Amino acid sequence: MKPLLCLAGISLAAFIHAAETQPIVGIWLMGQSLCDGSESLPLVTPKDTGFGNYAFKRGVRTWLPKDNSLTPEKRPEEQSALVPLTAQANGGLGETVANGLADHLSSALRSDNKPVPHHLVACAGQGGRQIQELSRADLSNDPRTPDSRKHGGGYFLTSLDDARRAMQQAKSLGTTFRIGALYWMQGEGNGGPTGGIMPTRWDAELPRREGLAWYRDQLIAYRKQWSADLCSITGQTGELPMFVYQTLGPAGDAQLMAADADPHIHMVGPHYAVPSAINSLYPPARHGDPIHLSADGERWWGEQVGKVMHRVLHRGERWQPLRPKSAKLDATRDSVLIEFTVPRPPLFVDTTFLAQQEIATNGGFSSLAGFQVRDKSGQALTLVSVEVADSTTLRLRLAKPVASGQTCKISYGHPYTTALGSIAALRPGPETKGQATEEMVLTKSAAKALKPLVDEGAFLVTNTTGTNTRAPVRWISEEKGVTVLRYETRELRNKVPFAIGQTVVAQRSFSYGNIRDSDPEPSTHTFADAGYGTRVGKPYPLWNWCVLFSDLPAN
Repeated sequence: MKPLLCLAGISLAAFIHAAETQPIVGIWLMGQSLCDGSESLPLVTPKDTGFGNYAFKRGVRTWLPKDNSLTPEKRPEEQSALVPLTAQANGGLGETVANGLADHLSSALRSDNKPVPHHLVACAGQGGRQIQELSRADLSNDPRTPDSRKHGGGYFLTSLDDARRAMQQAKSLGTTFRIGALYWMQGEGNGGPTGGIMPTRWDAELPRREGLAWYRDQLIAYRKQWSADLCSITGQTGELPMFVYQTLGPAGDAQLMAADADPHIHMVGPHYAVPSAINSLYPPARHGDPIHLSADGERWWGEQVGKVMHRVLHRGERWQPLRPKSAKLDATRDSVLIEFTVPRPPLFVDTTFLAQQEIATNGGFSSLAGFQVRDKSGQALTLVSVEVADSTTLRLRLAKPVASGQTCKISYGHPYTTALGSIAALRPGPETKGQATEEMVLTKSAAKALKPLVDEGAFLVTNTTGTNTRAPVRWISEEKGVTVLRYETRELRNKVPFAIGQTVVAQRSFSYGNIRDSDPEPSTHTFADAGYGTRVGKPYPLWNWCVLFSDLPAN
């Protein structure tokens, strides 16, 4: 560093002062459990990473229950001081997307030889919240809200007060503050039990088509209100851009609709490739829920968001996620050709990094690489292969041609992967970390097919015959030519045991598919949790995976 200072002709003190007075750019987060880092433990970013990014001393999670939640302006002033951005544990809350997002933004700007500001990340959301509970309307304080969900409200107000405090901190440091981008991580809380949308906790579920339109409009209105209110505090003009991830469930389709309708909403893509919180472990000896993310999963996904933010905000890219454009039956009607929008071609069918998604049936598969094809009556057509036709086109080969005059529809996304056969034996396993285990002995070896799942970490085993149950598998071994799976008995779904003779399949925590692009963007961080999988020390791959979709017509 000393030679650089000499060449620049400035003193060390001046250099440090210049670094301290770089502009501060806010990345404001709002959402539910994936936003607040529910069960994302142990932390993978507990120390300053050296990128010069900030959090408030209060933490990335600026909203806390029963701590001036509805009166954020009364929070102690000393909690507004700016400190290095790190992950902090708060009970069952851990790593968030903050470090992955901000550090990747800083690293990408450095690579482009552009000025690097201090990024200040603040999240005012809470797990389990619906969109109107997080909005200015603050329906979490409606008297009809169940007592178990009354935690004080004030999420939106907290986000606004965070901006006021950031302005004050920047002024005291002799620099400037502005909001660079908004990031939204919500949607599951509005999913209905039959595939529609629940607008509130007390209203009837909206049918899917009506519900998607409702959520789309709510999300667009939310961005406009959030942008206008924040800009009135910071003095910015214009519209603030908002980035979203594709949530699981019906809201994910509505988010895509919102991004298509509002030029200031940018869909990053789906998060299904990152590891689930079933890999998490936190005191006293708890594992996370499959719907949440591990700490590495949060940081990895944060880098993906940072990558897209950089391309949109600093490179002016008109970003689109990997998504289908159109589908058609070929002339012989024995295959479907799907044309995609591909961020970084070529397309790739990846069954090495993620296990091949499949549901076997006579003569082929009813679901393969994430795809299901159904005829006009809803009957699943048998697939025999999914192939890359060219850099932006896939071919889904069918076992039989589609009859002339008939049409079909394609969906993408399913959690089932390798068929494991049947259970030959069940026996007690060794006590592990104080927990009783059971071992499932299969009738064959599935080691080769399970390797991508083992590389990733824990996976689920689910029965397809008998009373439904499942359990996360954390240990696998081979014994006399067959595979043995071990799981903790406390994690049996609804405490229902498996039974000898049942047919079982492996399952990932999220609906997914095997289709990605070839994006070469390097990650800033690497896998850090050595407690599961085989990826520790390896970079996070920043490929773009195909969005989940349904009912794509093919004629």
